[in-house]
Amino acid sequence: MLRIGNTIFSFDILEKKFICNLPKCLGNCCRYGDSGAPLSASEADILEGILDRVSPYLRPEGRAAISEKGSSVTDFENEKVTPLIGNEECAYTAKKGNIFLCGIEQAWSDGKISFRKPLSCHLFPVRIKHYSDFIAVNYEELAICSPARIEGNRENIYVYEFLKEPLIRALGDELYNELCIAAKELRKNNTLKK
Repeated sequence: MLRIGNTIFSFDILEKKFICNLPKCLGNCCRYGDSGAPLSASEADILEGILDRVSPYLRPEGRAAISEKGSSVTDFENEKVTPLIGNEECAYTAKKGNIFLCGIEQAWSDGKISFRKPLSCHLFPVRIKHYSDFIAVNYEELAICSPARIEGNRENIYVYEFLKEPLIRALGDELYNELCIAAKELRKNNTLKK
């Protein structure tokens, strides 16, 4: 573990390699899970406010799920999440061929909204958990992401490098820069796997 201020990073973020590979994984992170994508209270409010502009990007079954359940729901852990279609994919998914994509991000790409997508989706497969006196930043190694690990190893890109933008969004420029400096130092001192 690496501690910078009150933030603790697992070494996996610094040692594991990762690059999303949609043609191989088919966007299955939007499809499989215990519940929908975790949302902050403000993100749940944002989704409610942009629903009319995102809705045209969604599949009919996604629009129906949102109409029935709401733009966000409370899951079994009493946390706000995106609703699901049935018990499988996120209601905000779109499809291009057999690849699941984020309808919210597509609306953002087209300039219809200023919100890119929920932070938990942007950070995936990294999860950030806030505790009373520290923040934990961990990497989840999931089977559905095996194509991303293969691609990351091929391109020699670490998790924290691939997720630069969402990590900055979550933690700020200064902390991200400190993380990069620490990773280089730890690698130079052979504390991290290369």
